[in-house]
Amino acid sequence: MVKLVQDEENQRLLLDDHKEKHFTSGEVVRDIIIGVSDGLTVPFALAAGLSGANASSALVLTAGLAEVAAGAISMGLGGYLAAKSDADHYYREQQREQDEIDTVPDTEAAEIADLLSEYGLGPEEYGPVVNSLRNNPKAWLEFMMKFELGLEKPDPRRALTSAATIALAYVVGGLVPLSPYMFVPSVDRAMLTSVVVTLGALLFFGYVKGRFTGNRPFLSAIQTAVIGALASSAAYGMAKAVQNI
Repeated sequence: MVKLVQDEENQRLLLDDHKEKHFTSGEVVRDIIIGVSDGLTVPFALAAGLSGANASSALVLTAGLAEVAAGAISMGLGGYLAAKSDADHYYREQQREQDEIDTVPDTEAAEIADLLSEYGLGPEEYGPVVNSLRNNPKAWLEFMMKFELGLEKPDPRRALTSAATIALAYVVGGLVPLSPYMFVPSVDRAMLTSVVVTLGALLFFGYVKGRFTGNRPFLSAIQTAVIGALASSAAYGMAKAVQNI
């Protein structure tokens, strides 16, 4: 009895010492990446294009802020609709799976056995699991949703959270290339300052994005900066070409 208590205590201590560190905010990080990357790139390209058309700093700033506002609303709405669509899909499939459990329970139980056998379990091992799930309808439904369909139950606040995160991230990213036009009257100097500031921000953001997504940070930084530079260069060159027509 004493040995059993000691074993349980040792197991508890081992669990306390071994605390796994897993990143669990993937959806939020994805929303931030979407918002900031577009926020840095689109207003940057717009400002470069207007600068190439010899617009004043005030005009570039006004147009840029209008674009940031419209872009944040559009991106936020897109995030909301995407999350709402995912939730609607989940609940439709959940209802369909519940109907199958109610109408053809033996078929659904056989599917549990098939799923567990794919992990190397034999009939004598997965049999008790199947019986336990059949006696617990709620757990049965959750098991089928997760392991048969590969669907996780969505957070009911996910749609609003996604919309707010993407919109705010877009605004933060969009203010970076526009900030020089707030303080530098000369549009040419403001554009050069914007290029330096935004490319630095793109490199930093790309590096951080690479760290969070598991990609090579330096490669991610270079790719992000190159995409932003190409977009702004295309907009600037197009403005110059139209101006010379």
